[in-house]
Amino acid sequence: MADALAREGGVRPAPAVLPAVLPAVVLGLAWLAWFGVLQWSVVRFRVPILLTLTACTALLAWWLVRRTDVALPRWLAPAVLGVSVVLTLTVPLFSYLRGGWLTAALTVLTVGGLACAALLLIGRSWGAPAALVTAGVTHTALAAVTIIGDKAPRIDVWVVLQQGADAIGRGENVYTQQWTDSPGVQDFFPYLPWMAVLTAPGRWVAGDVRWMLLVWTLVLLAGLWALAGTDAGRTARTAAVAAILVLAPGTLTQVDQAWTEPVLAALLVWWAALVRRGHAWWAVVPLALACASKQHLALLAPVLLVWQPFGWRRTLATGGLTGLLVLPWVLADAGAFFGDTVTTLLTFHPIRFANTWFLYFLNEHGVTLPFAVTGAAMVAAVGAAVLVVWRRQPPVAEVLRWLALVLAVANLVNKQAFYNQFWLTGALVAASLVLPASTRRTEEVSEPARPAAAATPG
Repeated sequence: MADALAREGGVRPAPAVLPAVLPAVVLGLAWLAWFGVLQWSVVRFRVPILLTLTACTALLAWWLVRRTDVALPRWLAPAVLGVSVVLTLTVPLFSYLRGGWLTAALTVLTVGGLACAALLLIGRSWGAPAALVTAGVTHTALAAVTIIGDKAPRIDVWVVLQQGADAIGRGENVYTQQWTDSPGVQDFFPYLPWMAVLTAPGRWVAGDVRWMLLVWTLVLLAGLWALAGTDAGRTARTAAVAAILVLAPGTLTQVDQAWTEPVLAALLVWWAALVRRGHAWWAVVPLALACASKQHLALLAPVLLVWQPFGWRRTLATGGLTGLLVLPWVLADAGAFFGDTVTTLLTFHPIRFANTWFLYFLNEHGVTLPFAVTGAAMVAAVGAAVLVVWRRQPPVAEVLRWLALVLAVANLVNKQAFYNQFWLTGALVAASLVLPASTRRTEEVSEPARPAAAATPG
């Protein structure tokens, strides 16, 4: 009625503010729920955690189906950062830091998070660049406090990466090593070999592979900047995304445990940046390095195979380069390589505090889901992504979200998936948001267009 009266009087009705900002609000709440329960999830299984992760994954799927444009208001990132600080300080947090070192780490996260929020909120021309720098400096300070304060975390990931770096330095095979003082795996290297290569310089130069993981996180921030391109407002978007990602709840645990997903995130974001900038063949290099570092990224290949801006030729080239990258270890000892990277992982016992549906049925009902069930769920997720990407040929932002969905579903049905695997899903979604909402549906992401052919008569 009010709208009709306004039209009769020649006055245009006021825009509906709530529906316009609602997608952004839902996205912010989902981000906080995702990382809030992930911080809580470390070393504990809880049904509410699993249900929250599942609900957020379903929301991501709904977003992809509906293709709703989400314009990020200026206040959203500061609000998310403020709540992230509260969640970091109040939700149960797992860390090997103690006493003053733990206090120092939490202080860095608090001060850095609030400083980034304030810089993003003030609206000055220098605010966003300062926030981006502050995010990087804060994460660097957090890593320094964590690495110095906890020189030997009791987790097998850190042990195998440290001793794997030593083995590479001696010219030995990481797949034939026995790990000393490992609280978990004792005699196998669970990753593909380039994870050891890409993290080893931290050990060689500064004594700890976690310094190299810090470097990869900074490479990730640079990749977000490159992905944003030259679009208007890219600095503000990049700063916002970078801050909420590297200061997300649970970041302290991620750094402390030497979890390796920042390597994968950096390489995947640089792959996307190179494709978007028209250098799709160069994008083969970071993607191959990622695929030669961790096994589950093979799930992404079918999606990229049908996406024309990258296409089947480059996907096959990626597979070929990945094969060449791992070939030295295969030739050195094929049995040890396939035993560590395939057989052992398939037969490895479930870890009971993984928040997945596999563990739900095992923990709550004593039922071990057969591989046919979990495999079917993963095949369905990959198949749906392939079908939609093949038909739509979406821009790079949407493709990143499809890749995130594939990984999220794989995590939820796997027999082990923890904070770090779910963090990678969040990182890919965040990376998709550095692109302006107005171009996420219409931008041209393929190689530079060729001149149109001349029209022929008739």
